[in-house]
Amino acid sequence: MTTRTVSAQRSAGALQHLPGRWIAGWDPEDREQWIHEGRGIARRNLWISVFAEFLGFGVWALWSIVVPQLGKAGIALTVDQMFWLVSVPSLVGATLRLPYTFAVPLFGGRNWTVVSALLLLLPTLGLAWAVSNPGTSFTTLLIIAALAGLGGGNFASSMANISFFYPEAEKGKALGLNAAGGNLGTAFVQLTVPLVIITGAGIALDRAGLMFVPLALLAAALAFTKMDNLKGTSSDLSSFANAARHPHTWVLSFVYIGTFGSFIGYSGAFPTLLKNQFPEVTVSLAFLGALVGSLSRPLGGVLADRLGGARVTVWAFGAMILGAVGAIYGLKGHSFALFFAAFLWLFVFTGIGNGSVYRMIPAVFRATASDLSVSGLLRSRKAAAGCIGIAGAIGAFGGFLIPRGFALSTAHFGGIVPALWVFIGAYVVMAALTWAVYLNRSSVVAKHTI
Repeated sequence: MTTRTVSAQRSAGALQHLPGRWIAGWDPEDREQWIHEGRGIARRNLWISVFAEFLGFGVWALWSIVVPQLGKAGIALTVDQMFWLVSVPSLVGATLRLPYTFAVPLFGGRNWTVVSALLLLLPTLGLAWAVSNPGTSFTTLLIIAALAGLGGGNFASSMANISFFYPEAEKGKALGLNAAGGNLGTAFVQLTVPLVIITGAGIALDRAGLMFVPLALLAAALAFTKMDNLKGTSSDLSSFANAARHPHTWVLSFVYIGTFGSFIGYSGAFPTLLKNQFPEVTVSLAFLGALVGSLSRPLGGVLADRLGGARVTVWAFGAMILGAVGAIYGLKGHSFALFFAAFLWLFVFTGIGNGSVYRMIPAVFRATASDLSVSGLLRSRKAAAGCIGIAGAIGAFGGFLIPRGFALSTAHFGGIVPALWVFIGAYVVMAALTWAVYLNRSSVVAKHTI
């Protein structure tokens, strides 16, 4: 090989740093580029992305811990109104996930992280203003709570952005760290808000929103000064179209409502449930649910790698059924210990189910690929990526359905036990569907380890 040829290869793999922190020529699969410069750039963008997503999840969950405290701020609400304020951020956040995904290649990952971090000022400052005025109408509260859904969109844009920075061999770990960092934001806000708002004899609930203002500004500043935009990235619309035409996308999306939707839904509702069902207990314990659910998610992926995602998902639904039954008996006996332990059990297995379903998606698309050529398998991987985006958005709607289920159950039956029985029925259906499609020997894909 001549010197001229070597120089040409190096030039082809070189990165170009352009104004506005744009990078051209990015190719994480280029080994030389990755080792000499790419890995350091990717890691720098990852840790700032984790921080920004962490704040996004915190803002998304902010009303879950604020709502039980509104009475102390002089804002009286019905149970139904409380659950509306808890559920509407999830509805908006789920809806924003797909447009946030496409915002990254359109505006640049660094630029959109700055914008999405600054957008968090709207729900946080709005909350601080609303709770400082006891005369604030429920409609106004609902609109401000809906703005918290902006934080839910951050997950999608953050995951899309980081996926462009890492090679396939390291993408799973990077996205796992990114997702775990985000999920922990829910536990963080439920732990810290009760501590921040205490002011001697009363509470200063406006601090729940104000505490995020400097953090959002810090995230925007870090993104502006340290992150990068990548030239040549694009959200492959065809991958979403192919995924939407694939029947397994809708099966997996339905199943993901049961795992991720349950995690988000229970996380949002748990503080209000504790307040209404066990008023003698402090809601500050509620953060433990989101914490154990976040920490168990990687375990679901590990177990799925060893045992198969479908098998672990079915087991997770079985365990969730047991947890919901335990919660019912805890309510009937007014046993806080049993109710709390059952819900922590529920949270653990929603996390495990989240990890196992994410492991199932690429395995399903690989097993059902009709074209096993290199180009055919590449299309299969792209369709799987599209499925992840669709399932993530649809699954997040569970964060709306579960609190609304509790509200309707309370309004029509005087308690949440009927809602829990409905959720148990849904878990039975989801477990049976997972078994029938992916584990039953008569199934086309059963011979593969899904």
